[in-house]
Amino acid sequence: MTILETNIASQIVKQETSEAGTLHFFNHIAVVEFNEGMHIDLNSARKTIHDLIAYFGNSKPFGLISNRVNSYSIALLETSEVKSIFPNLVAYGIVSHNEAGRMNAEIESNYCADKNISYTNLYEALDTVYGRVKHKLSVSLN
Repeated sequence: MTILETNIASQIVKQETSEAGTLHFFNHIAVVEFNEGMHIDLNSARKTIHDLIAYFGNSKPFGLISNRVNSYSIALLETSEVKSIFPNLVAYGIVSHNEAGRMNAEIESNYCADKNISYTNLYEALDTVYGRVKHKLSVSLN
């Protein structure tokens, strides 16, 4: 199920589309839906990276959810570079809609600081990732 097919679609603040896929922005979270067959690396995701920085800056804590409605690959060896590009990315999640997607999410989790990043339900991912961002916001305000 794409984010546009959910009952929270009306809460999307902004959308950006690129050759890689579509970004859906909420206040403290972005949901990305990459296109079928893409190989996501720093080059192919250049516009996505630019759009995330333009929206969240480099200090506002935010969460990112990859809603794997399509099959794509990701350059896992670039994970450390992604972390340096987004110092304010405090929560990450992957929503998988089939067994292959779940297996990929488990592999990706080995490269992430958060170990519980795999979800089978978009609502659960949104709730958990938002909770982590909210916690970081409250800690940074104190």
